[in-house]
Amino acid sequence: MSGKKKLAIVTTHPIQYHAPWMIRLAEKGIQIKVFYTWEQARSGTLYDPGFGKDIKWDLPLLEGYDYQFVKNTSSRPDNRHFRGIINPDLNKEIEAWGPDSLLIFGWNYHSHLRCMRYFHKKVPVIFRGDSVLLHEKKGLWKLARRLFLNWVYRYVDYALYVGTHNKSYFLKHGLHASQLIFAPHAIDIERFAEPTPDYLRRAESWKKELNIPANHITVLYAGKMIPVKNPGFVIDLAEACKGLPVSFILVGNGSLKPSLQKLAKGNKRIIFLDFQNQTLMPAVYRLGDVYIMPSLSETWGMGINEALACGRPVMASEEVGCAADLILENRTGITFKADDIEKCARFLQELCRDRQRLADMGNDAASLIQFFTFAHIVDSIGHIMGRLNRKTPRPDPESPVAAEAIV
Repeated sequence: MSGKKKLAIVTTHPIQYHAPWMIRLAEKGIQIKVFYTWEQARSGTLYDPGFGKDIKWDLPLLEGYDYQFVKNTSSRPDNRHFRGIINPDLNKEIEAWGPDSLLIFGWNYHSHLRCMRYFHKKVPVIFRGDSVLLHEKKGLWKLARRLFLNWVYRYVDYALYVGTHNKSYFLKHGLHASQLIFAPHAIDIERFAEPTPDYLRRAESWKKELNIPANHITVLYAGKMIPVKNPGFVIDLAEACKGLPVSFILVGNGSLKPSLQKLAKGNKRIIFLDFQNQTLMPAVYRLGDVYIMPSLSETWGMGINEALACGRPVMASEEVGCAADLILENRTGITFKADDIEKCARFLQELCRDRQRLADMGNDAASLIQFFTFAHIVDSIGHIMGRLNRKTPRPDPESPVAAEAIV
């Protein structure tokens, strides 16, 4: 093991979108150890305020790689505020393990920012975050935040950016193109795009149980029913499409669900389902012919990845961060302003008239998502580790030649 490069990874808790590529990274020959800083998440069951219930993912997230939960002494342990993650021994534990480099998820926790600063110039610091500029406040707040974030990112040697908007964010806050490596947000595409027809059969049977007419196009919303996710848009869209053979399914829970159900009462074309866990989600996405994400603010939107992998075109508001990368207009779906009911209604009307177009868009969706994979993340981290293994210095930030070679 001594000949392997050692990468310490700092993140709050196990996440279903991260564990698979961590396993692949370990299998590729890089010795990793993940330091989980939200010790209270060890059990795997967490209260999610968005869903309004305890959530425990039904996929294994702690297998195939080395990890450690670090003691969190916060009086209010949580991953939603800066002082919710306080680990006095984190830097000491990492240093004792002796990494050659460090990958940190998010600066916005007491321990994570402290860790970035402590290891700066001791080992290369790689940063992962998905913030965007789409939802910035204006005025003095914006200026103050820009200055602060320029200070934060001085402690970063490389940043893994997930898409177009995230890259712009890093460039705006002091990082140079030579420091940015593309490592897209990814899902387990093979699981969602299962080649056997099992998930499709399950979905078709489910739709019959829900009494959805066989000739109806179904629009699926799956997520938290809270204001920022804007699920009321789906109810309004259903009203705008009342003359079309279209049904709407809303999957999930949250504070808005009772009021949405009240608004939709008596409308048999609007169906509500409770939160569904990960192993069933490939069938859930197949309940819909089209997936919709009308969020008012979304740094990325992993549901879009999952819907595309299931061969479903998508409708996403322009406030969804991944739209710039995953939605090819009228090929893999459409984007719309967060209040533009008419554009979405016209799109569904066109699909009702041309079912072949719906199938073609689904095929394009499934093809596009093949470029957003765990393998891409692993290769990007491996690229950085390879540079470190060759003891190649970080490129001069002012060198356009260096920038071209890295990005």
